[in-house]
Amino acid sequence: MTPPVPPVVAVVGPTAAGKSALSLALAEALGGGVGGGVGGEVGGEVGGEIVNADSMQLYRGMDVGTAKLRPHERAGIAHHVLDIWEVTEPASVAEYQRLARAAVDDIRARGRVPLVVGGSGLYVRAVLDEMDFPGTDPQLRAELEDELARVGPNPLYERLRAADPAAAEAILPSNGRRIVRALEVIALTGRPFTARLPGPRPAYPAVWLAVDRDDVDERVAARVARMWDEGLVEEVRGLVDRGLRRGRTARAALGYAQVLQYLGGEITEEGAYGETIRATRRFVRRQRSWFRRDPRLQWLDGSRPDLVDTAVAAVNAGVAATGGGG
Repeated sequence: MTPPVPPVVAVVGPTAAGKSALSLALAEALGGGVGGGVGGEVGGEVGGEIVNADSMQLYRGMDVGTAKLRPHERAGIAHHVLDIWEVTEPASVAEYQRLARAAVDDIRARGRVPLVVGGSGLYVRAVLDEMDFPGTDPQLRAELEDELARVGPNPLYERLRAADPAAAEAILPSNGRRIVRALEVIALTGRPFTARLPGPRPAYPAVWLAVDRDDVDERVAARVARMWDEGLVEEVRGLVDRGLRRGRTARAALGYAQVLQYLGGEITEEGAYGETIRATRRFVRRQRSWFRRDPRLQWLDGSRPDLVDTAVAAVNAGVAATGGGG
């Protein structure tokens, strides 16, 4: 008999909750197969491969500030859809969707389990759910971007919050490009930006896992300290030479935006450090709010010593419930 095609496993949750560590361990644990043989080659080889769903890890050179695993930290597990754009390029969820689905299809065709891993909820859904993305209107976009350049993101964010509170909750107030895009879609469609996110219509059979923990705030502080120790300021300086300030998406990334302010003389380095912690904690709350709305997610306590065993059991149960892929 032809073995069933492996399902997809989503590993999501807020920043600093432990998604990367869990995904590596889960990819190794699936080496013996899931659901009675789905997803791994015999002999204990790694059965999972990771598809990135962190919107900022798509940028080449943005490594320290995004906690991107270095090749030697990946435990020999293949990682896909990383480092695809220069920092000057605006993000495109539609382009990401195309690349990520191609990776998922290839991994499944080889009998392995794709693990879609990241904290960018829209990007995860773009891969795993049937979603179409509206086009753009060059004149309207230019008008909104001109307004953004003149008055900054705050007035546009307040307009978005009035028009679509759910979208405002999911977008950082400093992320001018995403605010502009949301306002553009609202103007073009006459509907809230979030109205284009339909109820779940799966593109793949999938098991949805979310990892969180009570000490994320403390872990955020430790993570930012590690970023500074590992050279975030130097990384940003190098990226400035490659056009970071022109990158409408990349320059708004957590940590990078604050260091750019420091390098521009707007705040002190201590101020950039503290604001990175505060902004990341605010973002964590937004991530939790986004993910909590999805009833498919099985929430796992990332601090539990049996986390990996619990995750494997959840995957197996999910595969059994969905009929083992397809």
